[in-house]
Amino acid sequence: MITLYDCATAPSPRRARILLAEKGVAHETVQVDLRSGAQLAEAFRRINPQCTVPALQTEEGVVLTDNAAIAAYVEARWPEPALLGTSPLEKAQIASWNWRVEFEGLLAIAEALRNASPGMINRALPGPRNYPQIPELAQRGLVRVQDFFDMLNERLAERDFIATDSFSIADITAVVAVDFARVVKIKPGEQHPHLQRWRAAMAGRPSMSL
Repeated sequence: MITLYDCATAPSPRRARILLAEKGVAHETVQVDLRSGAQLAEAFRRINPQCTVPALQTEEGVVLTDNAAIAAYVEARWPEPALLGTSPLEKAQIASWNWRVEFEGLLAIAEALRNASPGMINRALPGPRNYPQIPELAQRGLVRVQDFFDMLNERLAERDFIATDSFSIADITAVVAVDFARVVKIKPGEQHPHLQRWRAAMAGRPSMSL
């Protein structure tokens, strides 16, 4: 059985949890307490030298250390339901929107959080090495998150899903990003009716409670 190295309070492993739930993949879970710094301990470094979660240990014993690799493996190993697209065009559209949500959404939120939180001094970037905070990046991140919400709202004006006409990994990433934005005190407002409608619809999927 595969093993997911997880952290119940972090956004990145939540993406993997939702993916596995949507696929119906049975797996074991090992919690890694990021708040106590367990990801930096020698025991976890032996599993993932990048000191990040999620990490997925496959049945072959190989450890995949990022969401892109985990999604590629899970989609190939359990192709139904297809969440990365079926046709060449769908695959391209989903990959493009998933990347955009990561870059414009998740990274912007992380930029705002990690460069301002007192609990993340010298932890402005994840991984084994310490990096100092840059307050200007926190302010820029907040502006980027607002722009991200506006972009998603416009994208969803006449559609039910982010990338194509069906649910995909881009929707998973976007749900996690929208929910994660609460840590920097930003959430969809009345100026985002399409985004709010989409998020309410996503809440009907059991995987989204994970």
